[in-house]
Parts: sequence; structure tokens; C-alpha cells
Amino acid sequence: MGMNTPKNHHPFEPLGTQLKRLREKHQQSLAEVSGAVEIDPETLNAIEEGIERPGEDILLLLISHFATKEDVATKLWELAGYSHEELPVQNVVNDVHGKAQNGVVVLPADARIVYTDMVHVMVNNYGVVMNFMQTGGPSSQPLAVARVGMSREHAKSVLEVLQKTLNLHDPKSLRPESNPKQEKNEQ
Repeated sequence: MGMNTPKNHHPFEPLGTQLKRLREKHQQSLAEVSGAVEIDPETLNAIEEGIERPGEDILLLLISHFATKEDVATKLWELAGYSHEELPVQNVVNDVHGKAQNGVVVLPADARIVYTDMVHVMVNNYGVVMNFMQTGGPSSQPLAVARVGMSREHAKSVLEVLQKTLNLHDPKSLRPESNPKQEKNEQ
């Protein structure tokens, strides 16, 4: 058999090797990293072995989770076979304490509003991930139309802003406070 490639060579092995090195450099287990990006440990293991290619969304989550520098993020993106134009812009963002951190900013490709009728929320040690879903389509299965991840602290502030905004626009809050005597007479 005069083949030059090893028997166990997988097409995405260079990508998997780089991702495994990043995970080991951050001293995290398969379970910790897979939980942070919402995939099962077996899938992450298959990605690290080069058997599976991560989807763009999972690769972006991994790049963000490891807070990789721009050159490393670009290399990972290219090893996965994704177009260079699609790579998100690397940016410096401030965490909740105002300390500068490297972060990955994903530029929106489509600014249309998508209305959803369901949300799945997952909370783990790394923060909160919300999957906004919409039912329908040929299989009538819920389809994720947006995924948003954030720290627990940010999620709490989003909750407060959402509650205040809803209270401002609640039709009941626009009416004068009801009088207990009026309520009794209306019954």
C-alpha cells in the first residue's frame, strides 16, 4: 500500500490539534469547554481529533471562549475551510468591571427583526446563553433564529432593563390607579 498519508488522518486534524492546544493551555476539560459552547463532550472530542468540522457558530463560540488573538482566530477560521471575509472583527471590549479584555465581535449580516415565539435559556458556570426559537417550517420543529450569550451579570442588567421597559409600556400602568370603592361598585 504505498500511501503517504497515515491511516488515521482526518481532514480537519490541524484545526482539531490547534483547538485542543488552546483548551489545554487554558487548563480546561472537554466537559468545561463543551458546556461553555453548548455541545456535548463527544462532539468536541471529535472536533479535536479532526473527525468533525465545527459549524461556523460553534467555531466562533470557541474562538470567543478562548479569547484568541486575531492571528490565531484567522488561522483557526482558515483551517476550518471558512472564507476569510466571513471572519468576525477582533475587538477590545470592557468587562463588567471596566477592565479591557480581548473579545470577538460578530458583525450582523442581516439587521431585520425576527419575531420569535419561544426561548431556551441555559445557565452554566460561564454565563447565560439564550436560543430564540421560531416554530414552523416543513418539520414543524422549533428553529433557532438567534443565539445570544452573555455573563450572568450582564443577564441580570438585561433583565432589569427589560422589566423597566415593559412596565413603561404596560397599558395598565397608563391608567390612573384604581380606586377600591370603584372596583366594589363595578362588581
